[in-house]
Amino acid sequence: MSLVDTNWLEDNINNVKIIDCSWHMPQTQRNGFEEYTKEHIPNAIFFDLDKNSDQNTDLPHMLVDKKSWEKIISSMGISNDDDVVIYDNSDVISSCRLWYNFIYFGHNPQLVHVLDGGLKKWKNENKEVTNLFTKNINSKYLAKEFYHLVKDKNQINENTYKNKFKVIDARSKERFEGKIKEPRKETRSGSIPKSLCLPYKKLINEDNSFKNKNEISEIFKEILGQEMTTNVIFSCGSGVTASVLALAYSLINNKYMPIIYDGSWAEYGKI
Repeated sequence: MSLVDTNWLEDNINNVKIIDCSWHMPQTQRNGFEEYTKEHIPNAIFFDLDKNSDQNTDLPHMLVDKKSWEKIISSMGISNDDDVVIYDNSDVISSCRLWYNFIYFGHNPQLVHVLDGGLKKWKNENKEVTNLFTKNINSKYLAKEFYHLVKDKNQINENTYKNKFKVIDARSKERFEGKIKEPRKETRSGSIPKSLCLPYKKLINEDNSFKNKNEISEIFKEILGQEMTTNVIFSCGSGVTASVLALAYSLINNKYMPIIYDGSWAEYGKI
């Protein structure tokens, strides 16, 4: 139940913790928090993906340390046994990155959900929005890191000759093949040796919802073949859309836990 639909959330809106994790690529000149202040789903709390990432590196969206994560989530009033629904108003489906973060830091995967279609679908169905801020009472959240759910550059490099796992890149084919410039400065064009390309948009419908399981399965089979291995690592530009692929893969392979190359191409392609 990684995904919940808009009707389910509307029926359970007072029984879950709702998080708006809208984040936009810099070139769009959109601000997720400013948009949140104007309208959001009732009871939603805002999560700033930039501010709540590791500030001691120049790489974007890197995981924070355990104590920092506990402090962030406690300040949002979320407890370990809370049912959490995450949504976004972003073309890159940024809610999936926070879904991954929660699982990495030990929240029960059965209690972490992404709203299928996000705010776009919610509004298209004329469901309620508000500009009222949600008041939080601090909790005492306790995290546990699942280190095997993240890969670093050394592990990615080692895999190019050991072939222990498949690396799938969520960026567009043009970026993957180095035919266009990367949006981030000081990042070369290209891709990780022996990695595969599956642009995340192939898995997403016009209304920002995920395609059905059969469609997703066929798309992955085109990349991986008939065998649905669990030895799959996802990468992208900065670890956001990699999480879209990870969530999609978890929908068709219930044994799969999301594994992300955290540095992604922002690190690997750094000049």
